[in-house]
Amino acid sequence: MKFKVKKPIPGFENINEVELSKIDESLAVLKDENGRVLFSLINPFVLKEYSFDVPSDVRVLLDINENSKIEVYNNIVMKDPVTESIVNFKAPFLFNLDNNTCAQAILDNEGYAKIADFIS
Repeated sequence: MKFKVKKPIPGFENINEVELSKIDESLAVLKDENGRVLFSLINPFVLKEYSFDVPSDVRVLLDINENSKIEVYNNIVMKDPVTESIVNFKAPFLFNLDNNTCAQAILDNEGYAKIADFIS
């Protein structure tokens, strides 16, 4: 599914449209207009309870309200072994499925974690 980028992605400020390609319920990739993979993404809710207040600028840009259908993904830097992969909880991507817009939010209260932190 294609999304209009409503807030420049740090390091990729010239990208105006992205495609979210889901691999399964946990993983996805984010591609640019030319089909190049920008990021590997993970659904954070498969790892832990994850909640945050959507920054007001992102809420306005994506036209988010209490009825909006939103999906959230986080960057994952894949490593070998996979348990050493790192998840960025500080900068989630929000996708508004109602109007096909997206933005990356930068949070103050989150950080990074290895996948191994979630395996018991």
